[in-house]
Amino acid sequence: MTIELREYFKSSKSASPLAVFRIGFGLMMLYSIMRFYFMGWIEKVYINPKFHFKYYGFEWIPDLGEFTYILFFICAITSIMITLGLKYKLSIILFFCSFTYIELLEKTVYLNHYYFISILSFLLIFLPLNAAFSFDNLISNTKETKVPSWTIDCLKLLLAIVYIYAGIAKINTDWLIEAMPLKLWLTSKYDLPIIGEYFMQQVWVHYLMSWGGMLYDLSIPFLLLFKRTRKFGFFMVVFFHAFTRVLFPIGVFPIVMIISSLIFFDEKFHTRVINFIKNSLFKFFQCKKREKLEVERKSTNKITIVIVLIFFIIQLIVPLRYNLYPGNIMWHEQGYRFSWRVMLMEKIGYSTFKIEQENGRYFYVKNEDHLTSYQEKQMSFQPDFILEYAHYLGEFYKKKGMDNIKVFADSFVSLNGRKSQRFVDPDINLLEIKDSFRNKEWILPLKNE
Repeated sequence: MTIELREYFKSSKSASPLAVFRIGFGLMMLYSIMRFYFMGWIEKVYINPKFHFKYYGFEWIPDLGEFTYILFFICAITSIMITLGLKYKLSIILFFCSFTYIELLEKTVYLNHYYFISILSFLLIFLPLNAAFSFDNLISNTKETKVPSWTIDCLKLLLAIVYIYAGIAKINTDWLIEAMPLKLWLTSKYDLPIIGEYFMQQVWVHYLMSWGGMLYDLSIPFLLLFKRTRKFGFFMVVFFHAFTRVLFPIGVFPIVMIISSLIFFDEKFHTRVINFIKNSLFKFFQCKKREKLEVERKSTNKITIVIVLIFFIIQLIVPLRYNLYPGNIMWHEQGYRFSWRVMLMEKIGYSTFKIEQENGRYFYVKNEDHLTSYQEKQMSFQPDFILEYAHYLGEFYKKKGMDNIKVFADSFVSLNGRKSQRFVDPDINLLEIKDSFRNKEWILPLKNE
């Protein structure tokens, strides 16, 4: 076994799949950043709010105000540099740092594919994506025809982890037995042409898509992995993500998954793609091909391999941490994020906060005075948001001269069509509770499991 692993880490493959992946990744990121800018979301999400929800452990991340535009500018420039393979190592490090910083600024906009981009860009720091068809090659007048096999296979592994964990997460009563929350979402799509008025209203369609989604996630890595089923698997990737894009507003996620899935194709496919781009560029700029010195990357830094192995161990463990907490994960949401639980729940909440003063007087907070409408919506049903907001209110009114106040939350939440029920213990002063990885006992259990 040890000998086989050593031989594997010494083996090499064509560098063309990494080059195609680099170009696709760079263009997708540029599109995503420009989309954020032109939609006006930078100002709406990161500049206008009076208060920003932060991830546990990253509360120290400072808000940048108008300077947030600089972060997006860095992301855009480095995306172009990544696409071109220009100063690749520097550009991918800067992209990872700036993109991740943006994500840490505001927790309300957490999405699985943003998290995927952050961890993927971290992994790409250690992969030679500029080994072929890059400006770095042009400057050095060399090209690497071969790269270590693991540098390509680890991208496949990361995609497989995402899909398989997403499929496992769908094996629950709400998704398979009740067809929730698809039953709620699909019936609301009555305005879609042709399929909306009749097709989306059928119960059998809701169950078909629920079970189909679970089976798709669990099988697609294996369909893409084997040559006989690869074309069918890629067709399913395109069809599935195109269809979900029509039904749901999930941004660039479908494009990210479609382009990323190309890494499963063999080197002949990627070589044809690169040759097509090369020939198009040569014809457009009317330039001649230059002969480059061909080299092969025969060895890999052991430290790099160790870092990548630790990275994947973390990716395998983190999605399983929800097992440390009792109760329904979709209710208490402890261990929900970063675990590839994609579109599994529909929660509606309403939370009000009571400030009780030392003399016994009290008043209720107008959430709209402190939060945007989207922040208030997200806060209303997520435990860590409720606790963080309560502490913010405590600090806010302390600065107003109110000492020894107490903050109570009266919260009601509905999960996947269930009747609304009390979410937070209304008798607990939330200022006495500090956020941690411990079980949030102040969250009342879901009654009808």
